Amino acid sequence: MATPEFLETAQGRRIAWHRFSGREPGVVFLGGLRSDMTGTKAVHLEDWARRTGRAFLRFDYSGHGQSSGDFTQGCIGDWAEDALAAITALTEGPQVLVGSSMGGWISLLMAKRMPEKVAGLVTIAAAPDFTEDGMWAEWSEEQRRACMEEGQVALPSEYGEPMVITRRMIEDGRKQLVLRAPLALPIPVRMLQGTADADVPMAVALRLLDHLEGEDIRLELVKGADHRFSDPGCLATITRAVEEVLTRA
Repeated sequence: MATPEFLETAQGRRIAWHRFSGREPGVVFLGGLRSDMTGTKAVHLEDWARRTGRAFLRFDYSGHGQSSGDFTQGCIGDWAEDALAAITALTEGPQVLVGSSMGGWISLLMAKRMPEKVAGLVTIAAAPDFTEDGMWAEWSEEQRRACMEEGQVALPSEYGEPMVITRRMIEDGRKQLVLRAPLALPIPVRMLQGTADADVPMAVALRLLDHLEGEDIRLELVKGADHRFSDPGCLATITRAVEEVLTRA
């Protein structure tokens, strides 16, 4: 794997990135919580970009992968700042954002904060507002108390070590919510969702579809696909969705 380059943000964080130059609009991959830019979907999309001559950017949020910082010190607002900095500094013109899980939430924040830079969206098991609706709302009173009084709570994870969620992440997440007010997206949007996703249920995708306002927004359900959405069929579905958005951007 090639050595990444680094971007210093205005907040003093060092963001690791890989970029491939090519045709515009380019494609930017936004990963999920505790994932990094070496994941299957990110690498698959870069391979596709190289084959097709499309500009492409992947990067690690602070506290993820090869970027600076510790995961437990970060929050949605920090990672949105990282994404905004990377897209601003490392891309030319409007981009198609591909957001996986938390990256879907980040991509919606980018569409709100820098609409001139977003030509289209592809979301994969998008998890908007998950700190409030998927964590806080479902936690026991004991977990809520631990988070607020002790500053953090450890959640079991099928992907490895328990995931530590901090009070700061919960409180900051409430400042980043995108499902509480109208969200107009006058751009092509393709949402992909597996029916066997145990982390982000179909109800989230349907709620997001109902919430978004726009003339070119579609949701595709893939029967049997899980949250990873990374088997060959799912990867082909992602590529097809990106190509479709690019033709309409």
